[in-house]
Amino acid sequence: MNLLLIFLVIIPIIIGFYKAYKNTQSIAMNHITLNHDGSSQTNTTQLNILHISDMHLEHISISPEQLYEKLKNESIDIIALTGDFLDRKRTIPKLIPYLKVFQKLKPVHGTYAIFGNHDYVLNEENFKKLKETLENYDCYTMQNENASIHVNGEKVNIIGIDDFSTGRSQFEKSYDGLADGYNLVLTHDPNAVLHMKDFDFDYLLSGHFHGGQILYPKAYHLAKMGKLPKMNMIKGLQSYQEKSFYISEGLGQTGVNIRIGSRPEVTFHRISIPAVSKANAVS
Repeated sequence: MNLLLIFLVIIPIIIGFYKAYKNTQSIAMNHITLNHDGSSQTNTTQLNILHISDMHLEHISISPEQLYEKLKNESIDIIALTGDFLDRKRTIPKLIPYLKVFQKLKPVHGTYAIFGNHDYVLNEENFKKLKETLENYDCYTMQNENASIHVNGEKVNIIGIDDFSTGRSQFEKSYDGLADGYNLVLTHDPNAVLHMKDFDFDYLLSGHFHGGQILYPKAYHLAKMGKLPKMNMIKGLQSYQEKSFYISEGLGQTGVNIRIGSRPEVTFHRISIPAVSKANAVS
């Protein structure tokens, strides 16, 4: 009788963990369209961004080849990588095939990478190796700095704010020397938006929460990860003080390689930028 009871308890748990593991292989391909001023597409410039966050290469369930097959037919202006690539130095070589995929996709205006709290677990020497690896494969790494591109004559400022959760965000430095234009912020921890009242942005991309990763019945473990989870902002398109931002559920997992109530995510953002930029706007 005791053996039967144990069997009845253990088997559902095993099945549950198996399904949770299989969830990590079900990649969501989400498309977000953002039109800031309600104008028609004929009066705007389109910016297409591929956003990937939280690859966590120690626990990732999609191969570089599979990822390329999912992405190869997309039109991409910018690739945005918002941190948490890995935890351990021995994983750095595993990143290279994925970086080759991003190269092969040929984003028109390049690939921009931000670091997350897990990346900073590496010691100084190995973090430097991670940074160099990204840069060797055409990723522009950003640590509290900005860069500008022109899309159909419109200026887009890419602002890379370093990880907020580890106290590395320097907002003033990130915006230093910034001229007028469309402000796209890349950062890892979305809690940064709560401290950006004096720093203008049009759209912000982030990750960090993994969509909870295990939502059963709620992601109570996120309570220690800042104020946004307490505000029920843990994934998807959000707004704070009338500013839009997106929290990716991430591509990999951390801790145990399972997901319950969440899915790995790759996101395409199609942004309509007014054809008359801020710099040329007439008041």
